[in-house]
Amino acid sequence: MSRDVQITFDAHDPRALSTFWRDALGYVHPGPPGVELPAGADPLAAWDDFLAQIGVPEAARNTRSAIEDPDGSGPRVFFQQVPEGKTAKNRVHLDVRAAPGLQGEERMTALEAEADRLVALGASRVRRFDPEPPLSAGHLVLTDPEGNEFCLD
Repeated sequence: MSRDVQITFDAHDPRALSTFWRDALGYVHPGPPGVELPAGADPLAAWDDFLAQIGVPEAARNTRSAIEDPDGSGPRVFFQQVPEGKTAKNRVHLDVRAAPGLQGEERMTALEAEADRLVALGASRVRRFDPEPPLSAGHLVLTDPEGNEFCLD
């Protein structure tokens, strides 16, 4: 039997990092449990209200955050606050599929356009790997705003 997975990021600023990944992946912030959000409502503001109502001190309200695939097919991504910084290269990373089915220069142009969008959101470019057939179609390596490596593939 298969299992669902949740991807968890350690973070200094869970809200900011979850907002970056929300925008990068096209995910959404879910609302608080038992709270029906009206159309167009800000789920993060609803969380602030919810946490205040249940007595969570303001200093503890950015200790965790989550995003979800609005279609329900992708994994939930959870962000938890930790005191220590990132000290080494990730041993596991996300591959963001930004150019499925594309090849050659068309693929690399699509990846570059997506990299430009993500850099505008706070990502940093690390390296470009050009196609090397037959094994590599080419990809880009970036880091999110807290330095976690990921690939545009």
